[in-house]
Amino acid sequence: MKEQNIVMNTPTIKVSLQEIENKKPDIRKLTLAEISEELQKLGEPKFRAKQVWQWLWEKSATSFEEMTNLSQKLREILQENFAINLLTIAEEQKSDDGTVKSSFRLYDGKIVEGVLIPVKDRMTACISSQVGCSLSCKFCATGYMGKKRNIEAAEIYDQVVAIARQAEENFNQPLTNIVYMGMGEPLMNYKNVLQSIDRLTSPDGLNMSPKRITVSTAGIAKFIKMLADDNVKFNLALSLHAAHDEKRNEIMDINESNSLDVLAEALKYFYEKTENRITFEYILFDNFNDSLKDADELYQFTKHVPCRVNILEYNPIEEAEYKKPTAERMDKFANYLIRRGVRTTVRRSRGKDIDAACGQLANKKG
Repeated sequence: MKEQNIVMNTPTIKVSLQEIENKKPDIRKLTLAEISEELQKLGEPKFRAKQVWQWLWEKSATSFEEMTNLSQKLREILQENFAINLLTIAEEQKSDDGTVKSSFRLYDGKIVEGVLIPVKDRMTACISSQVGCSLSCKFCATGYMGKKRNIEAAEIYDQVVAIARQAEENFNQPLTNIVYMGMGEPLMNYKNVLQSIDRLTSPDGLNMSPKRITVSTAGIAKFIKMLADDNVKFNLALSLHAAHDEKRNEIMDINESNSLDVLAEALKYFYEKTENRITFEYILFDNFNDSLKDADELYQFTKHVPCRVNILEYNPIEEAEYKKPTAERMDKFANYLIRRGVRTTVRRSRGKDIDAACGQLANKKG
């Protein structure tokens, strides 16, 4: 990367062009109205703002130079005054089962991970919402990182664009689903997550259906109620993993301030407002939460709201001593729920050989 000298009264300081670029305001943080206002200050007509907006969000432009229906002069002015803080792929790994894990480098050098999960009838992007995570769930590698910062809306959007390209390049299929189940707690980055979903679902964005998007939370009642008040159209998943407060406290610190009773009230409120069925995610840990008694406690919790249950196998991490149960024990647990009329799916992990499975994302290199 080229460097330039900046002359000051103090000794010469070398500043990279990237550092200079990062000091410019990111144009994707502006609303359409704000872009229009900025362009009018530069003497440009209002309709130019719509053209810029289309390049940024519909066409996913990576530079102002790509905006070929703008004059060369305007493109240069935009380049001088604004930045497009792009996400880039630092590393890409492919699993034996077809899963693709990407390490994404953000504009400030921080790394997050995202995953393309290919199955027969869909292509799913699993994306991150935070660099690290502050919730410290005992079974999750990301939780041992601590939280570095929230991921901005445009950075979330860029993850989806990059993974959609991977789906086309590797499988010649379009991206069909998005799950906010990567690094971080999405509801602790509430504003950026909702803004990113707006850009992903808007006709002047990627125009994806909100019904194809699922936001997963460890369970923060006040934010679940906020989602209800905001009348969101996307799907909500709760990472439950135990339907007994004492056990859930042991593996998920967040439960101490958001007990099962508090969560049940918030989920009822969410369903009454949105009529969206909830998904409960339940990782089975050997001889911890996988008995038929645990299954019955989960069954009782499912009575609070219309829901479905995803039973997940545990993916061991170095930091924790939990183990996954046998396939037979998992099936017995699931069948207990199925026999009682609960919509239940057992999901086997994908991408385990590249640490891309649920709970394994930890950005070990950054």
